[in-house]
Amino acid sequence: MTAISDTPKAGFRLSMLIYDTRYRSMTIQIIALIGVLTAFGWIINNTAQNLDDLGMKLGFSFLQEPSSYDINQRLLDYDSRDSHLRASFLGVLNTLVVAVLGCITATIVGVFVGVLRLSNNWIVAKLMAFYVEGFRNVPVLLWIVLSMTIFIETLPQPRDFRGDPPAASMVLNDSVAFTNRGFYIPEPLFSNSLGNVHLFGESSLRFDISLDLMAFLVALIGGILAARFVKRRADHIQETTGVRPVTWWQRLLLIVVPVAIVFYALGLYLGYPALKGFNFQGGIYARNSLIALWLALSLYTAAFIAETVRGGILAISQGQTEAAAALGIRPNRIMSLVVLPQALRVIIPPLISQYLNLTKNSSLAIAVGYMDITGTLGGITLNQTGRALESLMLLMLIYLIISLSISTVMNWYNNSVSLKER
Repeated sequence: MTAISDTPKAGFRLSMLIYDTRYRSMTIQIIALIGVLTAFGWIINNTAQNLDDLGMKLGFSFLQEPSSYDINQRLLDYDSRDSHLRASFLGVLNTLVVAVLGCITATIVGVFVGVLRLSNNWIVAKLMAFYVEGFRNVPVLLWIVLSMTIFIETLPQPRDFRGDPPAASMVLNDSVAFTNRGFYIPEPLFSNSLGNVHLFGESSLRFDISLDLMAFLVALIGGILAARFVKRRADHIQETTGVRPVTWWQRLLLIVVPVAIVFYALGLYLGYPALKGFNFQGGIYARNSLIALWLALSLYTAAFIAETVRGGILAISQGQTEAAAALGIRPNRIMSLVVLPQALRVIIPPLISQYLNLTKNSSLAIAVGYMDITGTLGGITLNQTGRALESLMLLMLIYLIISLSISTVMNWYNNSVSLKER
């Protein structure tokens, strides 16, 4: 009997890297990677050679030189004798302030407008449509400049608050002043303050951490965690018995009471702004450039968020709304309990892009004189030191880190609200 043996397998040949589908895609990727790395290496080498020919060496020692310029809106202490690194650090903080305030405000306005665009009231729906189309079809730079112009031209000067009778007056029981130089609001102060903790000594990155603020945050976060525990317990009871216990007042007290106790123990009182000399003194001062930038970016981005919210709501089946209405649930409760929680899965991914756009659009702050990271490191520092390459590289890296941080947080939240398959 003749035995039938398997056909011997062919050995590996170099031609298989091109003609064999098992290896072709990997071969192409490796070649493309080598080409990209070669191009980057040529660019870096060419740049280094050109800098050497000009007598310039790539370095970041210029960040330790005195900045010799002022920053008009700042969160930490600073003077013109501080280094460029200190100025850039404050510029990053100013960028984060605009980004955080803008994202919060744009989200609130955008959700509100997006829901009202679907209103059965014809006038309300058309007004919201006019707002959306008006803001998103005009460049954001024009809205920023327009907002700044309105503040400068329409609001009174500080001297107008003087006289008998004065041409202008403060509002909210003489506690808030709106001027063409900025807004002045009461400042929270503590008679039993815990003081500050100084970090990084006298370095360029030095800053103080307020123990009063830390005590407030601990009380607030602790209250929120306790409120979430009560909510989860109520959810468990509802799933077990079908009866939803009323817990809103308990959750509210768990958040408010600890914060109130901390404020009472620290002796909270308000420091009011007052007109002294040629300007107001005391209180919290927000320059008109900050307010104009915040307002313009928020309203501009809110128009895009509104369309995202509207699309997310329309993606939910009409049968969901009809089923909830058949159970006797009120329309506003249907929107908050049935429609929006499901629409979030559609809304969150494009919402991340809008947050990133707002953060990057904050670089237009230099148009109204707000000193963010573009105005400090990418503006005055670059012009004074002539270190364009290093400054732009750092500027790009900073925006990259901020954007990736926002994406990470929002992607985590997106995963937390996504459907979990079993």
